[in-house]
Amino acid sequence: MTAGLQAYYKAGVVEAGCDEAGRGCLAGPVYAAAVILPPGFSNPLLNDSKQLSEKQRYGLRPVIEKEALAWAIGIVSNHEVDEINVLNASYLAMHRAIEKLTVKPGFLIIDGNRFKPYAGIPHTCIVKGDGKYFSIAAASVLAKTCRDEYMMKIDREYPQYGWGKNKGYPTLKHRKALMLYGQTPYHRKSFRLFENQLKIEFPGTDNEMTLIGNNEQIVAGKYQTVLPGNEEFKQLINDKKN
Repeated sequence: MTAGLQAYYKAGVVEAGCDEAGRGCLAGPVYAAAVILPPGFSNPLLNDSKQLSEKQRYGLRPVIEKEALAWAIGIVSNHEVDEINVLNASYLAMHRAIEKLTVKPGFLIIDGNRFKPYAGIPHTCIVKGDGKYFSIAAASVLAKTCRDEYMMKIDREYPQYGWGKNKGYPTLKHRKALMLYGQTPYHRKSFRLFENQLKIEFPGTDNEMTLIGNNEQIVAGKYQTVLPGNEEFKQLINDKKN
């Protein structure tokens, strides 16, 4: 399973692998992990977390935490995601993880094709790096399992959205729950939360546009969200027609 995974990208330096989890979710934070593994580290199971079962990921997590020279988790809340967008949130989560490392790396290898440079530490981006390098694969496992634990925790607060299983991703059950119950404080207002959207303009008013039944970005004071099927929605449609 680990055929092709390599111990390091750049020889002779302390290297940290970085990856994130939760970018494509409708709810919850973005998590990232940074991991520095010891020279010669190998594990026959370790791979991209998406290629592993939940049981395998949770089995690997204590192994990584114990054997790593250093590891850390960075978190960016859903509110921060809305403020800075999810790409910048991914960068920030990785920066926060790197900052918390107890051993300073001399080089960073980042999963993906883009990254905002971390001051004082050179880096390279590696597409599908979590399936090529042990340290990135380890980071993907830690980021995924830590975030999953958080989503299962808040699932107890809002069980109707199925976060215990979907972890905030846009499954059918999650979208249906949004239509029935609306948004929660954990949802990302800047994401497409609903399948359909109607846009209504109100010239000469403070609310120039109203976003209805969708997940387009909502700007305070300019937009409001109305779910399809309720009385307020129907009234707005009738008012628009008239």
